[in-house]
Amino acid sequence: MKSVANISVIGRDRTGVVARVTQYLFQSGANIEEIEQQVMRGQFNMTLQASWSTVPLDRARVESGIHRLGQELRMEVRVRFLEAHAKQRMALFVTREPECPEAVVRAVKARKIPAEIGLVVSNHKVLQPIAARIGAPFLHADYADREKAEGKILAELEEQAIDWIVLARFMKILSPNFVWRHKNKIINIHPSLLPAFPGASAYRQAYERGVKIVGVSAHIVTMDLDEGPIICQDAFRVSPGASMAEIVKRGRQIEAKTLVRAIQLCLKKRLDIHWGVVHNV
Repeated sequence: MKSVANISVIGRDRTGVVARVTQYLFQSGANIEEIEQQVMRGQFNMTLQASWSTVPLDRARVESGIHRLGQELRMEVRVRFLEAHAKQRMALFVTREPECPEAVVRAVKARKIPAEIGLVVSNHKVLQPIAARIGAPFLHADYADREKAEGKILAELEEQAIDWIVLARFMKILSPNFVWRHKNKIINIHPSLLPAFPGASAYRQAYERGVKIVGVSAHIVTMDLDEGPIICQDAFRVSPGASMAEIVKRGRQIEAKTLVRAIQLCLKKRLDIHWGVVHNV
């Protein structure tokens, strides 16, 4: 049985990084199955999946060699070997609203989402019972100091071997430093038909503008707020004279359904992100 590892390389952009990493993997007997790289705002990010057919593989030697190379390149390197038939692991980021996280939990239990919830993160403790109910670790991060909070969260994501991050109405903005470390692996649900009404209070903006159709958008999170590739959307017509509370209530119902749908598409590898646009495959 072959060994498979996901490897990420992050740091200030410089020449020769791709060549050095791929050369090391080739010399270790690896076959590179997937590779993606990007430079943005002077920051380099490369993720790749490599496999080895050699049995047995000295994983410790390979991992230490990659980390040593990272030190030479002055790059941040992460290596995680994947176990055969292991489920993908998600982290649920929540704040106070229960509809979206509860919907994700139900979908996981019903096996509609091919993953397990390995961590629940929140800037409040209101939804801690969700984590207790499913037996997942709960991490409370105090966002009075965002840099400190994100450092704590990043360390726990690594400890829990998280593959995907799901922002289930998490009401805090993730920094570019955080997002860059999990590029194309963070799914968010936003209460508007993006690109309309980005940012906070989207339902209120729609209500005050008198829109006749209100919607939600599930999208990949990027370093630019609410501008990431859109995965899927849904909408409903606003009844004449509908109150703000009625709009929010209906919106939260389709938020939950749309977020679950987006997770399914991503985890079942039904999508491809190319030049900032999501394509069905």
